[in-house]
Amino acid sequence: MAFDSPAHWQQARSFHHSRYDEAFLRTRECSVSVCLPALECATTVGPIVERLAGLRERGAIDQLVVIDGDSLDATARIAADAGAAVFSESELMAQFGPVEGKGDAMWRSLSVLDGELICFLDADVPEFSANYAVGLLGPLIEFEEIDFVKAFYRRPFRHGGVELADGGGRVNHLVARPALAIFYPALTGVRQPLGGEVAARRPLLERIPFATDYGVEIAMLLDVYEQVGLEGMAQVDLDVRQNSHQPLHALSTMAHTILRVLALRLERDGRLLELDAAPLLLDGGREREAALTERPPMVSAR
Repeated sequence: MAFDSPAHWQQARSFHHSRYDEAFLRTRECSVSVCLPALECATTVGPIVERLAGLRERGAIDQLVVIDGDSLDATARIAADAGAAVFSESELMAQFGPVEGKGDAMWRSLSVLDGELICFLDADVPEFSANYAVGLLGPLIEFEEIDFVKAFYRRPFRHGGVELADGGGRVNHLVARPALAIFYPALTGVRQPLGGEVAARRPLLERIPFATDYGVEIAMLLDVYEQVGLEGMAQVDLDVRQNSHQPLHALSTMAHTILRVLALRLERDGRLLELDAAPLLLDGGREREAALTERPPMVSAR
C-alpha cells in the first residue's frame, strides 16, 4: 500500500489496541517472544511479569524474558518468581564488552529470544496492562506487509497534587517530533518517536544496528524506515501511559543524544557536512558527551 502523505499513513496505519484481543493472537502461525529490559524495577516488574505470564499460559505468547541490568535491588528475583526467564545483560554476548544502556540490552537479548515476532516492553510502568503486548503484536499478525509496530499513548504529567493531561513526553514533543518534521518529514505521522514499546519481525531486527543509551528509539525508527519504508510500519494507541518524570538536566542530556543521532544519520547520508559537535556543557562546567556506540546488525555479529 502506497501512502501519498504522512497524514495518510497516520490515518491508515494507526490502530487502537482494542482492535485485538488474546483470541486473535492465538490465531497466529508464528512464535512470539516478549522481552522486558529492566534496571532497578523491583517495585513494578512483578505485576507486569504476572500479567504477561498469564498471556503465555493462555497461549497468546510463547516466551517471556526479562533482561536484567545487574540491578542492585530485587528486580531479577521478583521477575523470576513471577514467571519470567531472567538473564543478566552482562552475561549475554560478553565479547562485546560492557553493556551500554537499554539499547545494548535489547540488542543482546536477540541472542536468547526465540520468537519470529518480538515485542519489547518497559519494566517500569506502574499501571501496566497486558493489552500493551496484545495491541502491539496485533498488526504484525493481521498484516503480512507490516514489519514494525510502535506504541503511542497519552502521558500525563504529575507533580505533587497537580496533573496535566498531556504534559508528559517533553523531549518527544519539543525535540524529536519537530526535528523529524524538518529532516525526515515522511515520519511526521509517528506520534511517539521516542516511545520504547515496539514489536517487530525478527529478520528486520537482525538487519538493523542498535544504538545505545538514549539514542536507541530514534535510531531504530530511522533505520527501520530506511529498511521497510512507511509501508512496513504501523503504530498502536495504548491509551494512557504513566511513568516517572525526569528532571530537566536529565532531559537536556537525552535531547542532546537524540540530536546527535539525527545529525550523524544526516552526515552519513551526505545531507550534513563537517559535523563538529561539542559535548553538552552542564551546569557547573561539567561536560557530558553523548553516548553513540552502535552495535552491528545481529546477522553480522554472530
